[in-house]
Amino acid sequence: MKRVALFPGSFDPFTKGHEDIVLRGLNLFDEIIVAIGYNSKKSLRYFDIDKMVGLIEQTFEKYPNIKVKTYAELTAEFAKKYDARYLLRGLRNTTDFEYENSIAQVNRHLNADLESVFLITSPQFAAINSSIIREVHRYGGDVSEFLPYTINRI
Repeated sequence: MKRVALFPGSFDPFTKGHEDIVLRGLNLFDEIIVAIGYNSKKSLRYFDIDKMVGLIEQTFEKYPNIKVKTYAELTAEFAKKYDARYLLRGLRNTTDFEYENSIAQVNRHLNADLESVFLITSPQFAAINSSIIREVHRYGGDVSEFLPYTINRI
């Protein structure tokens, strides 16, 4: 059976830390779907979602087993549509673990076939945070070292 994993998130923006988790995830999964969700808590995106889809697709253009999709439903239900039995998540710290653990428990309750797999963030990416990148960019700071694509295209 093909091992399909979802890597869900708002990815506003998609960072080098996210890229690292996806590429490392290829050692575990046959296919990874970067699933950009419309998060009800983050109704206003800073970066346009369609442009972000294009930038992420460009980032992984040499990897036919990495797909990018958007969704506006429960992650557990979206996983069923693509026969994804795994959720791939990155953990930077214990705060991330507490948050992700709760989400993993609910997702498992909603879809008993869905297993969450956590990868510890590589040290060089541990300080990267999408919220901070948005704030730096908003005020004209250079965020290029944190992103796997050129921001000028947004």
